[in-house]
Amino acid sequence: MNAVISIVAIRCCASHYLKAGVACVLLLLSWLSMPVYAQALSVINGEKTTTLSINELRQQSTITLSVFDPFQGREVDMHGLEFRRFLINQFGEVPPALHFTAWDDYEVTLSGWNDPKWLMVTEEDGVPLTLRSRGPLRLVEQAYDEQRDIENLREFNDWIWMIRSIEARW
Repeated sequence: MNAVISIVAIRCCASHYLKAGVACVLLLLSWLSMPVYAQALSVINGEKTTTLSINELRQQSTITLSVFDPFQGREVDMHGLEFRRFLINQFGEVPPALHFTAWDDYEVTLSGWNDPKWLMVTEEDGVPLTLRSRGPLRLVEQAYDEQRDIENLREFNDWIWMIRSIEARW
């Protein structure tokens, strides 16, 4: 009788170990598929996709300004590129609309980018943006109008975070 119980216990334990092992392998594979560092931006114009390295964009960044970040509740030094100029360099002109895809798979299409107030941020307080800091690229307004209430986060819902790709919509 004890031998039968031992065999059943061994089979039961072996089954649990096998299930736990499969779960560990699946978990490891899911971690490996996640981007640790977002290192590129895809710029899409029709059938043509250009991949720009984030380091290259950091090197092209020439604007540094202090902006109130309502999500952090403080002034931060943001460093980046004038977004309108970036669009002209990439597409020859500012497209009527842009389709953005973020690293968390959020997607949105917006128009009205022919405005120099937008900054494509690559660094914040001298530190490169990462996925944890809502990067590696973020679009923010360089200046706020007098009407905007900095205490109301809804006033800033047009900022775009974690940008992975930008597609021109003609």
